[in-house]
Amino acid sequence: MTSVQTRNAPGLAAPSGSRAGWVSPRRAFWLVAGALAVTMLGTTLPTPLYDLYERSLGLAPLMITIIFAVYAVGVLAALVLFGRASDQLGRRRLLLFALACAVLSAGAFLLADGLPLLFAGRVLSGLSAGIFTGTATATLVDLAGEGRGPRASLVATASNMGGLGLGPLLAGLLAQFAPQPLRLPFWVDLGLVLLAVAAVWPIPETVSLPAHPHLRIRRPGLPAQVRPVFTGAAIATFTGGAVLAAFTAVAPTFLLELLDEGSPLLAGAVVFTLFAASALGQILLTRRLGRRALVTGCVLLVIGLGLLAAALAAASLALMIAAAIVAGLGQGLTLSAGLAAVTAAAPSARRADVASSFFIVFYLGIAIPVVGVGVAATFLGLRTAGIAFTVVVAVVAMLASAVLARTAAGRPQLDPRGVRLGS
Repeated sequence: MTSVQTRNAPGLAAPSGSRAGWVSPRRAFWLVAGALAVTMLGTTLPTPLYDLYERSLGLAPLMITIIFAVYAVGVLAALVLFGRASDQLGRRRLLLFALACAVLSAGAFLLADGLPLLFAGRVLSGLSAGIFTGTATATLVDLAGEGRGPRASLVATASNMGGLGLGPLLAGLLAQFAPQPLRLPFWVDLGLVLLAVAAVWPIPETVSLPAHPHLRIRRPGLPAQVRPVFTGAAIATFTGGAVLAAFTAVAPTFLLELLDEGSPLLAGAVVFTLFAASALGQILLTRRLGRRALVTGCVLLVIGLGLLAAALAAASLALMIAAAIVAGLGQGLTLSAGLAAVTAAAPSARRADVASSFFIVFYLGIAIPVVGVGVAATFLGLRTAGIAFTVVVAVVAMLASAVLARTAAGRPQLDPRGVRLGS
């Protein structure tokens, strides 16, 4: 890379050759955090609507999981193609481009009358999330200033999870009580995205822009000093992604088929519970647990998966809600502590690159296992497939816990104050 990534900390001038912006770095920090929440909100809006799509379009349950997974394909494509782009084109430009993809995604859902536009909407939503997540995380770390990287990473992941949780709750409320349940949520989404555009437009650029940007499409890489920290964190976040996918793609079908509950609001509330617990885990527990956060998150994921298996076996809504709470806390810990660890270990000029690599693993965890659940459910039934899924993912979570315990013995991941991670 030819650019030098420079922080624009509060009170400092903008990097040479970059755009100064119309708002202070402190205010820009929160504008970007809000825009990140809005972008992620749009990605989970369809969650409580899948049963409505299934009935109105005559779709099989397997097709629903494929529609869900297509989103992750869009995210992965964005992370691979644009993982390094903000270092050359600038953070702000990439954020606005991601929001343009979100506008197009909302438009596709508003016009959707069959699979082609549903697939297009999900792919565009994935592109938006993939570009925005890594770029916004790097932007927040840049804007926070020296020594505040862990705090910025915490805000980034909390905004991410908060937006993801509000999406299904908002769509469930609108689908339950308002007209046009397959259209109105996306009109609201479109309005929120336009507000996010207005929020990002005046922010300052935080990297020095080369006179002649040099873009090469290549997969994100890992500096040597990041790899020891990255391995355990990656396994843990893959597991957390699989758990999120299980709840967001399968929970509505579980409620309908096993509990005879077809309420979009109930489906949205269960998924919201998962993401709310994730956000709370990040905000309340990550720094308090310090270096134990990643291992504790894996343990909570195993417990949550056990509760989910029990919920499927007993067809119990109460157990499913308990599973959402415990698994959400575990997922929040693994994502927040893992992201903080790998970004802190990365050199500043490679921070966006490393964050993109981290999220690639996360979205692989979202995409791959849930399609397997859909295929298995076709042949074995939802209950059997779901229980088998929980067993396999729990084994992976225990593997992650073992790797992290070994790594922590020689390389602390996060001190009790959350100040220094990795090495």
